[in-house]
Amino acid sequence: IDIALENGEFLVLLGSSGCGKSTLLNIIAGLAEATSGDVKIGGRSVLGVHPKNRDIAMVFQSYALYPNLTVRRNIGFGLEMRKVPAAERDKAVRETAKLLQIENLLDRKPGQLSGGQRQRVAIGRALVRKPQVFLFDEPLSNLDAKLRLEMRTELKRLHEMLRTTVVYVTHDQIEAMTLATRIAVMRDGRIEQLGTPEEIYSHPATLYVAGFVGAPAMNMLEAAVEDGKLAIAGTDARVTLPQRYASAVRNGASVVVGIRPEALRLG
Repeated sequence: IDIALENGEFLVLLGSSGCGKSTLLNIIAGLAEATSGDVKIGGRSVLGVHPKNRDIAMVFQSYALYPNLTVRRNIGFGLEMRKVPAAERDKAVRETAKLLQIENLLDRKPGQLSGGQRQRVAIGRALVRKPQVFLFDEPLSNLDAKLRLEMRTELKRLHEMLRTTVVYVTHDQIEAMTLATRIAVMRDGRIEQLGTPEEIYSHPATLYVAGFVGAPAMNMLEAAVEDGKLAIAGTDARVTLPQRYASAVRNGASVVVGIRPEALRLG
């Protein structure tokens, strides 16, 4: 795996369960060790550096809030542990709460909040630290469909405002296509394709990506190249081979033709 992130980028690690996306995130965070290679944040190698000293903030699938503390103290707890002066801490918490539109919840405890509000508090606890990189590990998967939509919109808005680098893990294609500036589609611990949402959807690099991304899934048809045309197996259909592929395949070659459902026309 070799990825270089641009400053302020929103990179989504997309893949099915067990593909290695959360493991990669944990290696970046320092919660798991890399067997080889290097991890750099801000140009500095962080191999062997404790997670708290990596200048990152992480939001998990589980909200992991302190039930006995108010929202105010939950958001500011990390600053409190770093001995940040009370006045400075309170100002940072209020600014973060305003950004997340939860100012009216500061004196409540987690048990008095909805799932969406709790996740906002968890995000606020990360935001208040102003790290170089935010790491999100499937943060919306515990929310219902309506709340997921709201939080996707909220995360998009926050990223456009803050322009902080984000690495975001999900198996949800809609989240990936909506939020990402680039997507890394992962399979069996390796990257199948790295590109913009448009590139991933319109120009999949492998059969796996073509079949994995998109709902309904892409139609896959076996074909053979015959005199500049694609002869679809089992039919009399002949489709003109797009010019951009003419030099890449030889006459008689067996190929797979991928057709998105929305590209089909009848009549």
